[in-house]
Amino acid sequence: MKNNIESTYISEGVHEECGVFGIYDFDGDDVVSSIYYGLFALQHRGQESCGIAVSDTKGPKGKVNALKGMGLVNEVFTPDSIEKLSGNIGVGHVRYSTAGGSTPENTQPLVLNYVKGTLALAHNGNLVNALELKDELAYTGAIFQTTIDSEVIAYLIARERLKAVSLEEAIKNTMEKLKGAYSLVIMSAKKLIGARDPFGFKPLCIGKRDNGYVLASESCALDAVDAEFIRDVEPGEVVMIDEEGIHSDISLVQSRKAKCIFEYIYFARPDSHVDNVSVYNSRIMAGRLLAQSHPVEADLVVGVPDSGNAAAMGYSFESGIQYATAFVKNSYVGRTFIKPKQAMRESSVRIKLNVLTDVVKGKRVIMIDDSIVRGTTSERIVRMLKNAGATEVHVRISSPPFLYPCYFGTDVPSGDQLIAYNNTVEQICEIIGADSLGYLSVDRLSELIKGDKGYCDACFSGNYPIEPPKQDIRGEFER
Repeated sequence: MKNNIESTYISEGVHEECGVFGIYDFDGDDVVSSIYYGLFALQHRGQESCGIAVSDTKGPKGKVNALKGMGLVNEVFTPDSIEKLSGNIGVGHVRYSTAGGSTPENTQPLVLNYVKGTLALAHNGNLVNALELKDELAYTGAIFQTTIDSEVIAYLIARERLKAVSLEEAIKNTMEKLKGAYSLVIMSAKKLIGARDPFGFKPLCIGKRDNGYVLASESCALDAVDAEFIRDVEPGEVVMIDEEGIHSDISLVQSRKAKCIFEYIYFARPDSHVDNVSVYNSRIMAGRLLAQSHPVEADLVVGVPDSGNAAAMGYSFESGIQYATAFVKNSYVGRTFIKPKQAMRESSVRIKLNVLTDVVKGKRVIMIDDSIVRGTTSERIVRMLKNAGATEVHVRISSPPFLYPCYFGTDVPSGDQLIAYNNTVEQICEIIGADSLGYLSVDRLSELIKGDKGYCDACFSGNYPIEPPKQDIRGEFER
């Protein structure tokens, strides 16, 4: 027997901005299907839109075939549409919007024709000085077709290329003007280039397959196309791939790093390695730390799928309390899910998760989740567990409380929308109906990544590695 949880779970939570993928096959083999599968592996990083842009390095110079659209990868790309694309070099993108609206013109990769040729650019991250840069470009004649900061980057690269000896030099010169988070994958006529901001907010890695190279946001996308992981792109590094191989410029690499800690808690797939750290092991460690800091007598430890599962296992390992599966997740709920009218929502839309009554009935349950944002989802999950017969529900969160907005490409709302902003832990516990509540301590975050101190935890601590903008730049990126 099962109980259901309302659909609010679908939309509430923290979202990543996007994922990027690029591949160059030196033998001239078609790479379109590889980009498709790479994007499929990165689908968790963005479900609003996606796109592929490809070219043939042996064909007409500057000819780029692109297909973009709103929706999931398997919705936008059909067998018929994929057949119309071909090339041995290409880039792909999946998107969830933070800066710039969710509209067709904001889909990526962006394809730019300019005097030196053609660029196709895919961007993960968010700039904090995008408005100033956009104004500067606009006053010198730039006409913008989108409301995303990625177009600002593309225009700057094109302008810098007019006076640079190479595309990679133009990209490096552009990087010196950018402030914020960006991992870029860029295709030109005969080059594939990857670049990562000097703080390393967003991940980017390099793989090799046969006679060619792959760039991707996460290593799980390399696995999806049978590419061997080579290494991560260093924060501040520009990597250029051409027929002669791979070349690197590390002149912008700096000592201070600020990698997003939430990649390990939630964003990245558990089978990925990000900056030499296993995401799965990070989540196991988060659960162990929670068991050490917030022990409680109980019968079962359960995880809220998907990112809560590994942390729940870690809690079980550390505490000795049995791990169990209490939720069955419907994996087929995509962004095209038809939302009912508000009046019907509470009573009729119950499709995302089911609670296994036979597992939790009569049991004291420790429920592990990755975060609490507004609190409505957590309240419903706790209520459904108790309705299914759980005698106690103790909530443990594998991240610290969200207190501050993120300006670097993570969709953390402003403070007034965050339940922890105006409530104590005890008050949140009461609001969500839990018997107890414990968060991971900010002081122990480095233990998730082998003691590395080079991470960004600004959404928890307010310690921004770059001065935040004076106005909220998220949402519609337009005047």
